[in-house]
Amino acid sequence: MLRLLVVVLVLANLVFYAWTQGLLDNVVGVRSHGDREPDRLARQVRPEVIRVLSPASAVAASEAPSACLEAGPYTPAQIAAAEGVLQTVLPSGSWVATKTETPAVWVVYMGKYPNREALQKKTDELKRLKISYEEVRNNPELEDGLALGRYDNRAAADKALAEVAQKGVRTARVAALAQPTVTHSLRVERADTTLQSRLSGLRAEALLGKAFGPCAARP
Repeated sequence: MLRLLVVVLVLANLVFYAWTQGLLDNVVGVRSHGDREPDRLARQVRPEVIRVLSPASAVAASEAPSACLEAGPYTPAQIAAAEGVLQTVLPSGSWVATKTETPAVWVVYMGKYPNREALQKKTDELKRLKISYEEVRNNPELEDGLALGRYDNRAAADKALAEVAQKGVRTARVAALAQPTVTHSLRVERADTTLQSRLSGLRAEALLGKAFGPCAARP
């Protein structure tokens, strides 16, 4: 009996010694060194790529300069060619193509008038009727005429025409001051220094004459 006890104690000591040396970690499922630092260091993956930053360097890294850059506008016929150029320079997903739809602008219009004298005569009449107006500019088809209001849809312009007719205006009509347009742009929302360098290296000619610049403010 005593001999058996001695054998058991010797075996227990041998097992304990083997465990303390880490020889049984994968057998018993309990690590002899636990999660102490030397063991964690031994289990690091590619520690050479880790760089310890000072507090100032960490702040600078988190505040790395980025910018929103945009090229355009492009017509629907141009955008595919411009996208093709960008695909050869920037990684996929680093930029987006945006679309902007501008509605038509309608006016209650009077004119054209043959000369400034006729135009002045009509403005005097409108002042007596207490109807506001503005001279039409930068539109060759409607210049030397008067706009009695601008509207973003034809129905609103027709309603306004009926209202000025009730005030005595008989020669006004509804006209399109600007036609609806659709334009496209190429936008890099957050361009880091690497992307900024690549974009600055692009010739404007390659992008159909539209070099990248700061993003336009969106309404």
